[in-house]
Amino acid sequence: MLNEFWATAPTSYKVMVFSAMGLIAIGIVLNLVGNTSGNQGLATASLPVIGLGLVLHIVAMVVRGQSIRRNLRR
Repeated sequence: MLNEFWATAPTSYKVMVFSAMGLIAIGIVLNLVGNTSGNQGLATASLPVIGLGLVLHIVAMVVRGQSIRRNLRR
């Protein structure tokens, strides 16, 4: 089971991982645009977006770990 990590992952995990990657990417782009244009408000506003993406990624890892533990008990 552990050899096929992505194939055995629950759909909720996959959705959370892609959402987290999307939020982090959007946050980085906003940060770059804000810093290159001198818009400090946009650069600062991008930080919570990146943080939310990181938190969502951690939640996804917890969901995946619980799924693995549940499958190993069976």
